[in-house]
Amino acid sequence: MPAPYAIARFARDSVNHLTRPLAGRLPPFILVDHQGRTTGRTYQSPMFGFFDDGRAIVVVLTYGPNVDWLRNLRAAGGGTVVARGRRHRVGPPEVETGLDRARVIPAILRPFLRLMRVNDFARLPLQAPTRSAA
Repeated sequence: MPAPYAIARFARDSVNHLTRPLAGRLPPFILVDHQGRTTGRTYQSPMFGFFDDGRAIVVVLTYGPNVDWLRNLRAAGGGTVVARGRRHRVGPPEVETGLDRARVIPAILRPFLRLMRVNDFARLPLQAPTRSAA
């Protein structure tokens, strides 16, 4: 069972503001740029992301697969991720179950994820590179 929605809201409203300056520059933080499905507003969501052989970025879904950023990327058919100081275009996210299938997730995180009963992850397929994140 992923973390409760109340924790997700707290993270979105407070913790994300603290981690956003690091996201996109300091691995494993990434910054997902996405557009609201109904508002059209642009959002930036910091999170952990792990490169999978240069083909995709894997993101653990600690709050489950119904989070806004993921729903927004699905609706838009993809988006942009800033990682390691570079901007990457990603295609439509693919949600998968079974963390053992995501070998790029560091072993040190796995016990905590199991304790939280997190078992889903999103694979964001990388597309052609774009300009630097400067």
